[in-house]
Amino acid sequence: MRTLISTAFISLDGVVEAPGGEPGYRNSGWTFKGVEFVPEAFEIKEREQKESTAILMGRTSYEAFSPVWPDMPEFSHYKTLPKYVVSTTLTADALVSNWGDTTILRALDEVAALKETEGGPIIVHGSAALNHALSDAGLIDRYHLLVYPLLLGAGKRLFSTTDKDTQQLKLVEQEAYSNGVQKAVFDVVR
Repeated sequence: MRTLISTAFISLDGVVEAPGGEPGYRNSGWTFKGVEFVPEAFEIKEREQKESTAILMGRTSYEAFSPVWPDMPEFSHYKTLPKYVVSTTLTADALVSNWGDTTILRALDEVAALKETEGGPIIVHGSAALNHALSDAGLIDRYHLLVYPLLLGAGKRLFSTTDKDTQQLKLVEQEAYSNGVQKAVFDVVR
């Protein structure tokens, strides 16, 4: 079974919305504001690119990333990976042509089936609503979090607010950086 990894820049109060400057959010670009850039904090992002064998995202994140990431040198490896977009509304004619193979999945059952295929880790970038659904369905295996020392208040959050049984996580990697950012890698305990 393939490992499904949710990766996120996240504020201390759980917000994941618009960390890179995506429009429409009051605190858009919060990863660049008031927190000094420390290169070693991003080692995990480089590792994710090297180790992931597929990308999974929701429609909104696909529509934000697909016009930008294909031409960015720092995301060049992602161009070669298969991409899967979970959406009930996205159509094939809306897919970009310069970002490699992209498949639209219409249901979480298709994500579960994808996890059963041969291959390495599948990485989920952004996609707050998809993360909620994946978590509620028990499909996420690991979290890679870069926690910023910020309280953003309102905004899309990574974790679902569904009333459900406690989900145990096991901390498998952690590090704190001079700028206050903390790396926390958790495996989901089954």
